[in-house]
Parts: sequence; C-alpha cells; structure tokens
Amino acid sequence: MENRRPFLYDAHVALGAKMVPFGGWEMPLAYQGGTVAEHLACRRDAVVFDVSHLGTVRCDGPRMFDILQDTLTNDLRKVSPGRAQYTHLLNDEGFVVDDIIVWWLDHEEFDVMPNASNTSGVTAALPGRDVTAERVVLAVQGPQARARVAQWDERIAQVPRFGVRRYNVAGVEVRVAGTGYTGEDGLEIAAPNEVAEEILARLVATGVTPAGLGARDTLRLEAALPLYGHELSLHSTTLEARLGWVLGWEKENFRGRAAVAAERERGVTRQLTGVVAEGRQPLRDGGEVLIEGRSVGTLTSGNYSPVLERGIGLGLLQGDHAPGTPGVVALRGREIAVTVSAVPFVRKASTRG
Repeated sequence: MENRRPFLYDAHVALGAKMVPFGGWEMPLAYQGGTVAEHLACRRDAVVFDVSHLGTVRCDGPRMFDILQDTLTNDLRKVSPGRAQYTHLLNDEGFVVDDIIVWWLDHEEFDVMPNASNTSGVTAALPGRDVTAERVVLAVQGPQARARVAQWDERIAQVPRFGVRRYNVAGVEVRVAGTGYTGEDGLEIAAPNEVAEEILARLVATGVTPAGLGARDTLRLEAALPLYGHELSLHSTTLEARLGWVLGWEKENFRGRAAVAAERERGVTRQLTGVVAEGRQPLRDGGEVLIEGRSVGTLTSGNYSPVLERGIGLGLLQGDHAPGTPGVVALRGREIAVTVSAVPFVRKASTRG
C-alpha cells in the first residue's frame, strides 16, 4: 500500500525537506539545517511542524459527550467547552489502543485527534467523521512561538495553554489549540487545505524554523512524552506509563475500566523509567537494561539529547529504581554505562501549566 502524501508535500520539498515514510505517510524528517539545529531552534526560539499525519475525527451531536465519557478514560467533566484534554482509548483488557487529544469546541462539537496509524481504531470505537484529508495541522512550538505567531495573527497567539478556539482566517474557519508534543509552549493550528500553504508561508516569514519529525521525536523524548507504539501499545497499560492521572475513576464507566481497576489493585510490575548515558552514544529502543547485572527490561525509545549532549532512553522496567542508580544498556554487542534519571530529562519551568 502506498504511503499518503500530506497536502503540503510540495511546499515541504520546496523548503528543502527530506521526506520519509512514517505511519503510512510521506512526512518531512528534517530540512537543510538538520535535526539537531531544528531541535535547538525549538528549545530556544520557535519551529513549525506539519503534523497532518495525525488523525482528526469530528464527533458532533447531542449524545456525543456521553459517548466520549463512556469510551475514553479521562473525565471530560474536569474541563469544559473551549478546552483540550489528553486521554486514552483502551481495549477491554485494559491495554492502550491509542492516546488522544480531544478538542472540545462547543457543547456538542468535539475533534478527537488520534495518532497517525490509529484513526481507524478510533472511528471503530466512536461515531464520528474522519476529516483528516480535508485539513492540515501545523504545530508551532517553542518559547517564542506565540510572539512569532502574533506577527501574523494576534488572535491565534493568545489561545491559552490547552485552550481551543476558532477564527475566520482568509474566509474559512481555522481551529487552534494551545497544545503540542515538545515540552515547550505552543499552538496547533488545524486549517482547511485551501489556506494551508498561505499559513505555512506566513509562519516561516515571521522567522519560525520549519522542523521535521526527527526533531519532534528528540524533543518529545527529552520531555519524556510517551509515543504510541513505544511507551504505549496494545501490550502496555496507562498505569505502567505512569499516566494514571488520565484514568477517570470518578466516572461510572470507561472502556477497559474493570481491567485497569484490577491492575491498580494488584500493582504494576514494571513502570516507565528514564536512563541517561555517561557519554554521547545515542541509546536505541530494544536495548536491554541491566541493573546490578540483572535484566530489568528493554528500552522503548532512545536517542541523543541535543540539550544534555548525552544518550537518553525510556523503558518499561521492572522494579522501582531511584534516580542515580547505575546500570548498563546492552546494545548491538556493546555495553553503555547509564544512570537512572528523573523525567522529564529536560524541563522548561516557564511553560508548565
């Protein structure tokens, strides 16, 4: 099956992007400056990612609040229209089908945003319309993201963290959320295809650096944000990923509730843990982690941290290992000395809310 091309494919190529397959799509990996430069531009200034490969399922209708409440893990009563919420979709066994952001636009209007390859799993669980092909989603991220966006449109720059708003831009409705996947402040702009190229050009003209999925992955790893298919999967649970706060125990029901309630009662045997290498050697998923000579699991993600200038990794590891605990990652025939680390590896205090 051929990979899908995002609507802005030609615009990315014109900007110098290297396009690669990802989640069934052809997406920008990096532009001419390279992944490390794009990563540091996000930490220091502002970048824009095309994340149109993520799904959008439009769930509108009078019973939709109740359906989402009974299906997804988090409790929508904690928020209100005009807010976004992070949540999980579980199967009956309590494993993670997907992690999702819900944009609650109005009383009976929701945009459910699944991961690239999981849109069909969400549409199978929820009555909604897949509008992924009709819009582009641009994520502007970094400490200067709002200042840069304000040079183009002050209204959009003022959307609060985890707020959701819609505006008329060039005669069409554009939906904006104060969300992202980098550990930095930022905005995600969902725009109809017909205005997408103009919006991208205007953002780049303000000095926002185009960035690819390579930097998006190293940024989310430094922020210890889980990636579906790695830290979250049909073989792992919300509690193992230390994300119990997305489980709405106050609700009477959500899909998989009985299974995760039983898991909570008995306790997890493994949990998400970070490790940092002593040197610059990148860590990689699949590397075996040994503590005191005993294998405690494998890394689910790993890479080089441009900020720490060391290898970093996440894994679902057996036991509870305190930060500073020494260990080893066995990777491709060599052993890399590591220490257990507190996560996130890189924290931006000014952007936490």
